[in-house]
Amino acid sequence: MSLFPVVTVCGPRQAGKTTLIRHLYPEYEYVNLENTQTRQDFYNDPQYFVRLHKSPCIFDEIQNTPELPSMLQEIIDAEDTPGMYILTGSRQMELQQTITQSLAGRTAIVDLLPLSIHELQQAGVRLERDEQMLRGGLPRAYTQNMPASLLYDSYLRTYIERDVRQIVNIRNMQSFELFVKLLASRVGQEVNMATMSGDIGVSATTLREWLAVLEASYIVFTMRPYYQNFGKRLTKSPKIYFTEPGLVSLLLGISTPEQMGRDPLMGHVFENMVVVEALKARLNAGKSPELYFFRDTRGFEIDLILDEQRHPRPFEIKAGMSFTQGMIKNLLQFSTKVAPAITPTLLYSGSPVGEVDGVQIRPYTELYNIINSPTKD
Repeated sequence: MSLFPVVTVCGPRQAGKTTLIRHLYPEYEYVNLENTQTRQDFYNDPQYFVRLHKSPCIFDEIQNTPELPSMLQEIIDAEDTPGMYILTGSRQMELQQTITQSLAGRTAIVDLLPLSIHELQQAGVRLERDEQMLRGGLPRAYTQNMPASLLYDSYLRTYIERDVRQIVNIRNMQSFELFVKLLASRVGQEVNMATMSGDIGVSATTLREWLAVLEASYIVFTMRPYYQNFGKRLTKSPKIYFTEPGLVSLLLGISTPEQMGRDPLMGHVFENMVVVEALKARLNAGKSPELYFFRDTRGFEIDLILDEQRHPRPFEIKAGMSFTQGMIKNLLQFSTKVAPAITPTLLYSGSPVGEVDGVQIRPYTELYNIINSPTKD
């Protein structure tokens, strides 16, 4: 805010963008572009609308009026004052097109995801592993103490389907819903669109378009494989994760902590939660994610790799609460099979153990501090 005339805050719906911004900047005028009448006012007389809502001003859900940033550009260039406007958006694809065309070099872009475990801990909220996977990070799960199944079912119906319909014309919503559920069942895995195409009865090309829409709406994100050859990272199949672990639980039909603990996919849901925590830890610290996974043709795999200045920092993710030597087998082999590793770390559900054979054994709840702490060879 002290450096750029515009700050654009991106992230999924209900992550808390508006609440946070209005809390930090109560003196700014607030304009909600989700409101039909407000949008109509803009299109009736854009010049008057911009003059009416002078800086400092917050324009919420800017993707609903993609012409507005270009209108603001002239004012920004004339005044060139830091902190003039704050924009928010929930649909990444449209937002990036709008911002890069009109406000390139004039706006800082930051991502705000739902609450992290670290943030919840700071607020005095500490949940057991299985409960955390169910409740996820949407603020309403905590401010209103809403049952997770009700919250995420509403989230699915209200936001995903509405946003999807606005971005792309989907003729068969049942097929799309099946696609989303199948993605949840394959969370943390490399997804083969050709195979899913046969399961759903929709072309692989269409499925790739649907996946792009889900990414654009911050519902899912992809994690690329780690290669020292950077070009290969962009061409190989990514893994799929959901931004909100609570949504994965709903899509898998898991509604209680007891059911979560017994479910055969619990380990995958846990991995999803930890990978999302790593993503939040990097974004919340103002850093580029630089998160990858590793898997070779023989099946040797590392769940998570943080690329720190072209040096791999590997993490293994295990849902178990009791440490065993077998949990760190792949980490011990990584340096000899792939590349010299920085601070290899096991993230699991148990208590801190310290260092075993050069591997840090840490609870996943400490991930924010772990991933943003100095490393050692």
